[in-house]
Amino acid sequence: MNRRKFVTLGATSVCMMPFLGAAAFRKEQYAAPAVKPAWLVELIRFNDEELKNLRQYKITDTAHRFYGGYLSGVEIPNPHSTCAFINKAAEAVASQESEYYQSAAILKDMELALGSLLKMQHADGTIDLMDTNFHSTPDTAFMVKRLVQSYNILQASGIKDTAAVLSLLQQFLQRAGEALIVGGIHTPNHRWVVSAALTKLNEKWPDPRYVNRVNQWLAEHIDLDPDGQYTEKSTYGYSAVIDRVLITVSKGLHKPELLDAVRKNLRMMHYYLHPNGEVVTEASNRQDKGQIGTMENYYYACRYFSLLDNDGEMAAMCRLIEKTSFRKLTDSLSYFLEDPSLWKELPATKPLPVSYVKSFPYSGVVRIRRNEWDTTILSNNPGWLTFHKGNAVLQGMRIAASFFGKGQFQSDTITQKGKTWVLTRKLEGPYFQPLPADKIAPDGDMAKMPKSARKQSEVQCLETTVTITEANQGIAVEIEMKGTDNVPVSMELIFRRGGQFTGVQPHGSKADAYLFNDLQGTYTVGKDTIRFGPGKKEHKGIQLRGALPAVDAPTVYLTGFTPFKHTIQLS
Repeated sequence: MNRRKFVTLGATSVCMMPFLGAAAFRKEQYAAPAVKPAWLVELIRFNDEELKNLRQYKITDTAHRFYGGYLSGVEIPNPHSTCAFINKAAEAVASQESEYYQSAAILKDMELALGSLLKMQHADGTIDLMDTNFHSTPDTAFMVKRLVQSYNILQASGIKDTAAVLSLLQQFLQRAGEALIVGGIHTPNHRWVVSAALTKLNEKWPDPRYVNRVNQWLAEHIDLDPDGQYTEKSTYGYSAVIDRVLITVSKGLHKPELLDAVRKNLRMMHYYLHPNGEVVTEASNRQDKGQIGTMENYYYACRYFSLLDNDGEMAAMCRLIEKTSFRKLTDSLSYFLEDPSLWKELPATKPLPVSYVKSFPYSGVVRIRRNEWDTTILSNNPGWLTFHKGNAVLQGMRIAASFFGKGQFQSDTITQKGKTWVLTRKLEGPYFQPLPADKIAPDGDMAKMPKSARKQSEVQCLETTVTITEANQGIAVEIEMKGTDNVPVSMELIFRRGGQFTGVQPHGSKADAYLFNDLQGTYTVGKDTIRFGPGKKEHKGIQLRGALPAVDAPTVYLTGFTPFKHTIQLS
């Protein structure tokens, strides 16, 4: 079946049934289709494939301490791999469309996996993230939320012989709950993940201690800035996590006010989209900074609000995600199996914004998009500009000078001046005079004679100004560096791999490095081409002292000396 065709189909409704968590929806949405829509059936089949792939990681040695558990890719037994099997197995055996529906063999494997998981669980109820966190409350919470979903899916399925699996799941989950009501966290999003896990536990096994702990975290308020962004600015990773778990808490504890933050974040994300469906990640404070990512992690939240609010823009976002990253939605399968209200057909599409200039001052981001191309301007980032044109991507523009080992440019602010955006930085390179006699340590210990006590002289200055303006179906970037004369300058245009250049010359002594002295260069990926120019080449010094190491990517260099003034256009 053609996926582009079937994902637009509505769910055929033979009869109607109530759904879990219906109180969060308006009255007319209390009923949901009883027959799974085609897109959900395909996700179940994708899940079957992934379940098969997990077999290679199963611990089959009956003498092994964690027999029945699962290994990581580097062959370390761990709760996360084991949990992944349990979740996927639950989704499969409970789904009539799965080849593993009601499989006795899979249920037996689940029992063994849960036995192993209980051995991995500490006496305090926590588990370890073997890469870094031990006796980890937040990592336990991530696991608990999904395992409660698995419990609900299995229990609601009505299939036979699940009693042993459900009993072991309950044992693990309630032991974990004891950790979640007292344990601490590392990062802001962990508060909401723990709260969501406690909410799911409370729905299943009500306990006032669970609710009290959630309310204790919620008393700190949701960390959403006026831009609509969370503290960690993690657009590919944790922002989507927060959106999902706040919905969970809102529904489970009847706190509709929490949904306002999620709506605001999703609205902001409408302006963080590249034309090919990728998401802007360069401003993140977490591991996803600069990663290539798509919007699949937001699909559940977008689908939830498109149905709750009859929101055409949210529906458009769902359809965009289906088009660009449908296969990845398998990771969200438990949400759709647990809550049949999400099977309903999406409302009509209302177009997403595709031509705009939008500033996000709290995030240090300016976004300019004109249909098929877009650019992102960033403060506090040495890669202060990106330019996307379909699948041809300039993933960073940088500039540095050989100025006292600190000449890598980045700007603390982005200032709007009319229709231009300006980034600036001023540096000083001083020399230091002998210390006054009363400041000299008798023992000559330099730690007792700081530079701050010395008079400065021969102070050298470097002032950099970058001005960005829309021009010629793209942007013009003017760079001016002045102050101290004859300082070597190296400017980098860092492209994503996979394309072909014209108009540039290989550097000669460094792979993936190109010098550019022509009027125009191009970088083409498939049918998409970025044009850039003119170039500048006054020397071959591309890796200057004090500059960041070269990125492992094809990079075009422009070189010169101060006073340096050059305008390059991208289109």
